[in-house]
Amino acid sequence: MFIPGSELTARTSLSTSTLFRLRRTGNWEEGIHYSIVRGRVLYNFDLIQDWIANQHQPKQHEQAIQNYLANLPSSQVPNKKAGGRPAP
Repeated sequence: MFIPGSELTARTSLSTSTLFRLRRTGNWEEGIHYSIVRGRVLYNFDLIQDWIANQHQPKQHEQAIQNYLANLPSSQVPNKKAGGRPAP
């Protein structure tokens, strides 16, 4: 679930300047931890929560990223019997 920065700061107590710093320094990756949609930064709340919990255990957080990417619709194998739609 992607949420705006104001909602992320309310849910996590991270400041707006901290959000900016984490993006700028590369701690958070565009397209993974956040996306820019029509000039607005939206944050992947689930991965940010995982990052907060595992920021000192990067291998665990990397596994969460891999799980997230594997579950994107673009990563699904089409089910030929269902007219080319991804399998559930």
